[in-house]
Amino acid sequence: MGRPVRVEIKGKDKVWEQAFRVEWEDEFPERKLVTDGAGYFLIEPEWMDDCERVAAQTFCRVVRAPDDPGRRQWIGSLIGRRGKN
Repeated sequence: MGRPVRVEIKGKDKVWEQAFRVEWEDEFPERKLVTDGAGYFLIEPEWMDDCERVAAQTFCRVVRAPDDPGRRQWIGSLIGRRGKN
């Protein structure tokens, strides 16, 4: 297994996002979706195709999240400051 990948499951709404989790658990009970506490999931890279397939079945999409969310916040803060000058 490779290094876990951070993903976000985006659905039409919370109902469909929950439907994704229910369908995932039904199809892959041995593959646990681990949350990172920031609203993202950590999955094995090998699961990505299956994750995208289940997402399509439940009107969701899988978006790869930044590996380092702090870096994105830092860059956003720089861009925000630049626009205020």
